[in-house]
Amino acid sequence: MSSPYILVLYYSRHGAVAEMAQQVARGIEQCSGIEARIRTVPAVSNECEAVAEDIPEQGPLYCNADDLQHCAGLVMGSPTRFGNMAAPLKYFIDGTSSLWLSGAMIDKPAAVFTSSSSLHGGQESTLLTMMLPLLHHGMLMAGLPYSEPALMNTQTGGTPYGASHLAGQQSDRALDSDELALCQALGKRVATIALSLQS
Repeated sequence: MSSPYILVLYYSRHGAVAEMAQQVARGIEQCSGIEARIRTVPAVSNECEAVAEDIPEQGPLYCNADDLQHCAGLVMGSPTRFGNMAAPLKYFIDGTSSLWLSGAMIDKPAAVFTSSSSLHGGQESTLLTMMLPLLHHGMLMAGLPYSEPALMNTQTGGTPYGASHLAGQQSDRALDSDELALCQALGKRVATIALSLQS
C-alpha cells in the first residue's frame, strides 16, 4: 500500500510559484508517514486549436482527477492575476465537478499560496478567492498561525491566509528566509493535520 500524500498543485509562469511549491513539499516531507506529490496544470491558450501535450517537456506532471481524489490533503498555488488566481489553475479547478458530486474532497485539509510582482499586488485577495472552490468541495482550510515567527517578522510575503512571495517588478526576486520558512510551515501544517485526521 502506498504512503498517503499531500498534493501540491500549482501554476507558475516565471518560476516563483514553482519554487514555492518545492518549499511547501519540503515542509510536508518533514513529517514522517506522508509524502508530497507535486503537480502542475497546462497553460491556457488564446487559440482554440492549441492543445498541450499529455506530459510537459519539463517540470512535474500535469495534475489529473485521480491525484486530487486520492490525496490526503491539498496545497494549491498560483501567481496573482488582478487579485485572483491565474486562468490555467481556475480552468483546471472548474473541471473538478465530478469530484464535487462524489464528495471526494470533503474533510481533507487544504491551504493556498501565491506570488505577486508588487507588495500590494492582491496577494491576500488571491489567497482568499483560491479558497472558495476548495470550501465548495468541503475541504478544511488551514492558514498560517501567528505562532510562526516569520509571519510577524516578514517585510515581503507572508499572510495568515497562506504563504506569499514578493517576486519584484521583473519577477526575478528570490524567496527570502521568511518566505521560505512560511512555505515550509504551510506544507508541514497541512501534512500534520492530514496525519491527525487519518489516525
